[in-house]
Order: sequence, then structure tokens, then C-alpha cells
Amino acid sequence: MPLQRTVARQIKCSGIGLHTGKKIDLVIRPAGADDGIIFIRSDIPSRPEIKAIADNVVMTNHATTIAKDGHRISTVEHLLAAFSGLKIDNAIVEVSSDEVPIMDGSAAPFVHLIKMAGAMTQEREREYIRIKKPIKVRDGDKKAYLLPSNDFKIHFNIEFNNPVISAQSYLLKFSVRNFEKEIANARTFGFLDEVNILKKQGLAKGGTLDNVVVLDKYRVLNEDGLRYKDEFVRHKILDAIGDLSLIGKPIVGHFLADKSGHTLNHTLAKKVLAQKDKYEIVRIKSKEKVKRYSHAHGELALSTQ
Repeated sequence: MPLQRTVARQIKCSGIGLHTGKKIDLVIRPAGADDGIIFIRSDIPSRPEIKAIADNVVMTNHATTIAKDGHRISTVEHLLAAFSGLKIDNAIVEVSSDEVPIMDGSAAPFVHLIKMAGAMTQEREREYIRIKKPIKVRDGDKKAYLLPSNDFKIHFNIEFNNPVISAQSYLLKFSVRNFEKEIANARTFGFLDEVNILKKQGLAKGGTLDNVVVLDKYRVLNEDGLRYKDEFVRHKILDAIGDLSLIGKPIVGHFLADKSGHTLNHTLAKKVLAQKDKYEIVRIKSKEKVKRYSHAHGELALSTQ
């Protein structure tokens, strides 16, 4: 896929806000080449626009929130992961509230929505950020690195003091197929005592067992259990794909994370953009090598801009 893509037609859905508990209408429609992902607050008469870029991130507590001129939209990471996972570079997203609907807590409903809309190729080459030198951030025992690689892959490790989760590790070699099959269905999760605290603070009003995997000290409370035995680390990868998309271009590099979350993901994204000597902007060069990459997911055929 050497050229940029947007959605082929407008499509709509509705869902519940995780924190407000309110019904939220969401519209996705085509955008121009090089526009990126642009959110619009359709509930405000002036219809303010908020571009999904790292500079517009204002909060990373429990979810990723972007804002511009005092207007904000939270919980953008699952939808952004769906765009990134399906290779959609440009889209306009209208949201009738200050948060994206949580849907089932994963990216799967957004993937389904985008696939229903279809994709349209645009006459503009896609640019990638290729990591040339290691870029590292850490906070205590939490680490997030971007290392040189010939493709985009994610190796994520988590560890929780809970027997259901314990320590989990997953390596994803990124492709549209692998994203859809292995990552998109993984749901957000939380612990019962934390959920109760959030509800007392007037948050998580829309949180239910239909959109969050909830654990107590010993078990998963959701009647249907888990979608994968390691659903927790897979969801962390889903979040990271959404968070890293805020860099503004697809990555050619190896993302290695230990116990990372939205805050450290964002810190890494900002550090990448600030250290221009450690990456270069590249394009896929030849159709033959693009075909080889698309089918075998091997080494990218790249040319430096």
C-alpha cells in the first residue's frame, strides 16, 4: 500500500460514553490526502476541529485525550488503532460529545464500521517514519523503546499482582491481517476496586461488563470470560498502536515495552518527534517490492525523501 487511503463513504454509529454514560453519535467520512485524522465536536455550534497528533494530547490518565482551544475528546485510542490497523491515513470523525463511544471496549466495532465504509486510495504517497537509532523512555520499572527494524513490530510485556493476569508477553509483527485477527478484539480491562473508585468520582458511568473486562482479586467477572487467554497484553498492544499513531505517520521500527501505558507511550511519541536525527522520512519505492512486502510482510522497499 504505497499510496495514502481514506474511507470510501460516510458511515455512522452510536454508542455509550465510558465515563459520561451518555449516548454518543459518531460519524466517519472521507478526508483529503495529508489531512490525517481530524475529530470534530458536532455537539458544539462552531464545530471545532481537533487533529489527532501528539502535540494535541492533554491527558493520558486511564485513556488518551486530545484537545484544541479548550475543546477536548477523550478515549480516542481504540478508534485510532482501528484506522492505523486498517491502513487508513485520512478521515474526519464527528463526535457528539467529549469522548469517543466505548462500544465493546475493543477496536473490533470500529474495524467493522470502517470496513463497511470501504477504503479509497488517494493520489499521494504514504510517508513512514523509519527509526535509525534507539529512542528510549522509562519511568521506574516502566519502559518504552523504539529500535531500528525493517518493519513495524511490537513486543509488549506486562506484569500485574493478580493471578489471572500475572506476567504476559506478546510479539506482534504488524500487518492488517495480524491486527484484525490477533489484536482488534482485545478489550479494555479494569479491577473491581478501581472501577468502584472511579464511579464514586462520577466517572465510568457507562462502564459495564459489556464493554470492560472486570477482575476481582481472583477471577474475571464477565460471564463469557476472555476472548484470548492473554487478552490483557493484547489490549495493551491495541492501545499502543493507537497512541503511537499520534506521531502522524506509520512507523518502521521495533516498539519494545515493559509495563508501559498511555502516559509513557505519549512520552515516547513526543521524544521521537523531538529527536529528528534518530529517524528519517521514507516512502515505499517500487511496486514489485511493495507487493513482496504486502504478501510476505518482509523487508520494506524504502526510499528516503
